[in-house]
Amino acid sequence: MAKSKFTPGRRTGNPAAGAKPQMAAAASASTVTVDAPVAKPRTSPAQFFSQVRAEARKIVWPSRKETWITSVMVFIMVLIASVFFWVVDAGLGFASRYILALGQ
Repeated sequence: MAKSKFTPGRRTGNPAAGAKPQMAAAASASTVTVDAPVAKPRTSPAQFFSQVRAEARKIVWPSRKETWITSVMVFIMVLIASVFFWVVDAGLGFASRYILALGQ
């Protein structure tokens, strides 16, 4: 048995809307107010650079071994992709030549 999306004590909006939550949502959406934008506090250059240094300390660089393994895997994937596309190109070229030869 499916549960109701609205629980009895938690309905919002116009109580006269009854069982039509779409109408209550539309009525409440038309009364939305927009607050004035809050100005962000300015950051001094010294504070900015200290924040940049703090973020730079969080960087974890890969080791030489991880870089080598990743490079080899990329090279292997490029080889596999190039062979795949060469086979597809050769197959489509053969098929197009065969279809054009039928018309002669």
